[in-house]
Amino acid sequence: MARQKKQDDQTEIFGLHADVIEQQITETLETNYMPYAMSVIVSRAIPEIDGFKPSQRKLLYTMYTMGLLNGGRTKSANIVGQTMKLNPHGDAAIYETMVRLAKGHQALLHPFVDSKGNFGKTYSRDMAYAASRYTEAKLAPICQELFRDINDMVEFIPNYDNTMQEPTLLPTGFPNLLVAANTGIAVGMASSICGFNLAEVCETTIEYLKNPEHDLLSTLKAPDFPTGAELLYNRQELEEIYNTGRGSFKLRAKWRFDKKNHLIEIFEIPYTTTIEAIIDKVSELVKAGKLREISDMRDESDLKGLKLTIDLKRGTDPEKLMQKLFRMTPLQDSFSCNFNILIAGYPRVMGVREILEEWSAWRIECVRRQVFAEVERKKDKLHKLKGLKKILLDIDRAIEIIRNTEEEAEVVPNLMIGFGIDEIQAEYVAEIKLRNINKEYILRRVAETADLEAEIEDLEDLLGSKARIRRRIIKTLEEISKKHGIPRQTEIVYDFTTETEEEEDDTPDYPVKIFFTRESYFKKITPQSLRMSSDQKCKEGDEVVQEFETTNKAELLVFTNRQQVYKTRLSEFGDTKASALGDYLPAKLGMDEGEVAVYVCLPGDYSGNLLFVFENGKVAKVAASGYQTKANRKRLTGAYSEKSPLIAMFHVTEEEPFVIYSTENRALVFHSSTLAPKTSRSTQGVAVMTLKPKYKVRHACRLEGSSIQQVARYQTRSLPAAGAKLHDCDALEQQITLG
Repeated sequence: MARQKKQDDQTEIFGLHADVIEQQITETLETNYMPYAMSVIVSRAIPEIDGFKPSQRKLLYTMYTMGLLNGGRTKSANIVGQTMKLNPHGDAAIYETMVRLAKGHQALLHPFVDSKGNFGKTYSRDMAYAASRYTEAKLAPICQELFRDINDMVEFIPNYDNTMQEPTLLPTGFPNLLVAANTGIAVGMASSICGFNLAEVCETTIEYLKNPEHDLLSTLKAPDFPTGAELLYNRQELEEIYNTGRGSFKLRAKWRFDKKNHLIEIFEIPYTTTIEAIIDKVSELVKAGKLREISDMRDESDLKGLKLTIDLKRGTDPEKLMQKLFRMTPLQDSFSCNFNILIAGYPRVMGVREILEEWSAWRIECVRRQVFAEVERKKDKLHKLKGLKKILLDIDRAIEIIRNTEEEAEVVPNLMIGFGIDEIQAEYVAEIKLRNINKEYILRRVAETADLEAEIEDLEDLLGSKARIRRRIIKTLEEISKKHGIPRQTEIVYDFTTETEEEEDDTPDYPVKIFFTRESYFKKITPQSLRMSSDQKCKEGDEVVQEFETTNKAELLVFTNRQQVYKTRLSEFGDTKASALGDYLPAKLGMDEGEVAVYVCLPGDYSGNLLFVFENGKVAKVAASGYQTKANRKRLTGAYSEKSPLIAMFHVTEEEPFVIYSTENRALVFHSSTLAPKTSRSTQGVAVMTLKPKYKVRHACRLEGSSIQQVARYQTRSLPAAGAKLHDCDALEQQITLG
């Protein structure tokens, strides 16, 4: 009661009674989290039908308003500062956006920013771009196709502080969504769009507009990237991407062999990796002894372009080495596609055909808006010229009306009355310069009416004809392709060696015996060495707890006290002698700080089960196949349950009996076949030994290796059970170990 009163007093002091409001978690998510998530999705990370994210669109439009489409370059810092009128996210984010769009960065096949200075390289992780005060930029020529007739084609909205207008989209004259590679991570979703060759995209769009059932792969052959490299052609994979917007394809580096100097030069790499990532991986493999053919690798990239040089050891077959490097390093990598696009404010994953359909419909609407605006302008001009035509018969009278009008405000009304024209026409007549009030000028202007009427009629016919609008779009696409198209950079490889072919394993195989100690030391010793000396040296207080006979190529699973398992091969360990301490596993396997090995296992073909005995009397039986992973997976978390401390574990290939001992000096014999195997590695297991509150399991072992003589005394018909008090003749004599 006193404690409750104290808590009430504290809550009263801090005013918590008045402020605490109960609220459903779903309501909190809906009111607080969802607006943020939708803002990131709609206003930041996902591109729209014009192929741009908001930050990219704001930057390019700012550069357009600065006159950088036809003018000279200006400092990037100036552009960044001007862009902040539309994009309040900060100068660093704006400049990073510019860097990615820049020609010097080489992230886009058709860059939108013509840059000067150091903009870094997309294929280098460490080659940083210079600060914005050192670099210069302007819009690239292709941007003409982004801004042509922009004021007529798209809607404009106020910027974030309502001081100026900005376009909702850019009226791209080609499907930029498929040309400019774009990636973005939003909240709960992401987008990853690969780039295609502009000429191929234009040709495909033209054919699609002519025939919506057009075979896309016949013209849009495959993605294309500014870093070049080779694309391993798989029609089934590409069809899946074209149809669904999801999937992946493989890219491979280009290389040549310098026979004279016996070295390999890599001059184009996959778009998805960097030269540093490749060098780091190769160095790791060389240190691990998996790439014995390489004596040195260095980055020789310069102003001419990318170049990685690999020095080969004598007798190395370059073709076989490159196939090995493709399997083991990012020199061959996959590009994962996720064509997630905002359509009318909603994210949609679309295939290439759907994208072309949406873009075509949007572009048709843009052209209609532009034609309608042009019709309105011509009608307005025609209307004014018709008013001018009415004063043709009596110019002197018009001059007299203006001359005899005492107040300026009465000029337009008097002209309206005198010639029977409306205010707009009268205003136009009144604004004519004195030098133009002559018959020649007026007749020349009036002669335009016939042409205007014909043009308006033609434009109105265009507005009502989808076929004519399509032809106009096709003509624009043909001009863009001819003017801005470039040859394909990424080579398509149709005939290649597949990765599914098994890697040649030249690791020597021979019999070995392994030893594992309580203090996490590990030895691999050959039979010949053991014959010379079999006494195992250990640190003071340490001892061998596990030993097995196996071969050098065998796999090894190392379980730790942090519920993790490390997968390695015995060939990774050097042969040692009985007189050596061996390898310290936490250091050898790169374990976390404070993490130690508690059990080693030879899984073989991953048959059988693993038995985990916990301090709380539960035993988990997990199928060994649950730990089988791909070769490149070196560590698994959640290897076993963390609910109770682990006392012992065993690899059971054939069902057999085990003994559990408790601190109450009781023992229980049970058979592993009574436990059902689980597929989940982190299962808590089932209760086998019931324990009183103050007692726990202290040891477990195989019945065969125990000191139990009266087996029937400790057996039971059903589990869980408390077991029986240990008889003197069955007392635990051996040292307690794990497994």
